[in-house]
Amino acid sequence: MSPLNFTHILTQAVDELSESESYKGLFHQHKDGEPLPSAKVLHEIIELTRSILFPGYFGNSTINSRTVKYHIGVNIEKLFDLLSDQILAGLCFGTPKEACTPSTEKRRERAAHLAAKFISGLPSMRMILATDVEAAYNGDPAAESYGEVICCYPAIRAISNYRIAHELLELGVPLIPRIITEMAHSETGIDIHPGAKIGSYFTIDHGTGVVIGATSIIGNNVKLYQGVTLGAKSFPLDADGKPIKGNLRHPILEDNVIVYSNATILGRITIGRDATVGGNIWVTEDVPSGGRIVQTKAKK
Repeated sequence: MSPLNFTHILTQAVDELSESESYKGLFHQHKDGEPLPSAKVLHEIIELTRSILFPGYFGNSTINSRTVKYHIGVNIEKLFDLLSDQILAGLCFGTPKEACTPSTEKRRERAAHLAAKFISGLPSMRMILATDVEAAYNGDPAAESYGEVICCYPAIRAISNYRIAHELLELGVPLIPRIITEMAHSETGIDIHPGAKIGSYFTIDHGTGVVIGATSIIGNNVKLYQGVTLGAKSFPLDADGKPIKGNLRHPILEDNVIVYSNATILGRITIGRDATVGGNIWVTEDVPSGGRIVQTKAKK
């Protein structure tokens, strides 16, 4: 059958897909002069940031102590330009259209200011990531060096994406932080919402299947194993039957908590300091400090 015989089918599909009711809520109307967020550029931003935070492990492999300042300077300059553009895209994308058009120049200034502020926080970010690397190394007898942890461990990739995204979210940048953490989710199977608050010396062993919800709070020196979920219970609904947003609905893990594989912790509950949650269990109530929650053995 000739392709021409399908013309009417294709035309009908075009007509139906072009009806405004069919794409309601699924259509982003682009305007000239407004940049769109780019996954490709954001990936480059993440790799640039990693090369700054972990010099010599990512980016230029010929870097040494004599040239490190030069390489970091070049990367910072490039990062500033790329990040300014992507923050601008996020600001436009995350703002009602009528509010985005008045002053593109002012919006560009704000984007540049936020990019500079983000870059000014990189020394502190490196310090906390150094604690995460140390926690991963000390927590895994198979790890032979910090370099192995930095280069190979998916937890470090996911946690570094999270810490970058969290800082951008704290600065008020919309959309971009979520794209960055979802990149790590796709690469590692570790899903950390950028809104979660996570302390120092944090590590995830193996990592695949870990979920950390938006309002989770994790203290210092916390270790999670694969398959752990820090999630929410069923959502309360408003009068129209829609989920109520913004509630504190995820767990709090205090300092020195260990959660073993495939444990599910749901709701705004507190797992107290020095507590241990065993594997393959469901926790919906507070666990006291020093508590140890494990599966009950079946009686014979």
